Amino acid sequence: MSYETLRYDVADEVATITLDRPDRLNTIVPPMPEEFQAAIDAAAVDAEVKVIVVRGAGRAFCAGYDFGGGFHHWDELMTTDGRWDPGKDFLTASAYGPTYRFMSMWRVPKPVVAQVHGWCVGGGSDMALCADIVIASDDAQIGTPYSRMWGCYLSGMWIHRLGLAKAKEHALTGKPLSGAEAADVGLINAAVPFERLEAEVATMVAQLKSVPASQLAAMKLIVNQAYESRGLSGTQTLGPILDGLMRNTPDAHRFIDTAERDGVGAAVAARDRPFGDYSQAPPERRPDPNHTIDPG
Repeated sequence: MSYETLRYDVADEVATITLDRPDRLNTIVPPMPEEFQAAIDAAAVDAEVKVIVVRGAGRAFCAGYDFGGGFHHWDELMTTDGRWDPGKDFLTASAYGPTYRFMSMWRVPKPVVAQVHGWCVGGGSDMALCADIVIASDDAQIGTPYSRMWGCYLSGMWIHRLGLAKAKEHALTGKPLSGAEAADVGLINAAVPFERLEAEVATMVAQLKSVPASQLAAMKLIVNQAYESRGLSGTQTLGPILDGLMRNTPDAHRFIDTAERDGVGAAVAARDRPFGDYSQAPPERRPDPNHTIDPG
């Protein structure tokens, strides 16, 4: 299969999926969700693959959904005659929408390691946190700016990976965490300096490869089942529905109007200015732009 938005490579029992829109910080557009699930499915049935690694090309893992031009990339799935169609949006959210497709990482019986660097925000963080193991660079920025405007938790992994106190704090403020901070609060597994990121992921992959595939599948399944019993699937049903509503409130329409009139930068600057993060962050709260991944 050929891919437009990602690369798929297999070597030494590892399938590597590289999000490949580096000029747009690997933001999500069609057909990325469909291609992502196809790549996961390919790894699932390949007997030569024991472990899957997901990463991003360039200077970011994934900066979320691309809403340039008012999110019109997704009109076919969400609008009718140029207007938001809540029924169509609901069907997409509850059936085979992007979140369901990125959750293929959760369902595949092989372990998935997310290698996170740079910006990992919005839908990009929802995606990364679906992986089984998440290893980030210290200076990565992981967050959900849509908590403040124009969205709602999608995969629910922010909720299920954090304890109540931190889950509420980040849900209500959208404050980002550096990779180091995310590891400290248990949102992700580990954070290391960018120069060691690839080696740290390789060490984890080597350890996973040393375990029989059937053993990996059994242990992944039993942990997943425990979280399913705690209501994960219910969270994932409600999240995209609320996301659709939050994209179509009067406040959300004003947000998009500002983006279309004055540019996306102006809209997100107004959103982030009270918090001094994301677009308004000082240099020390931004990923180092020199930390890039070249997939070759």
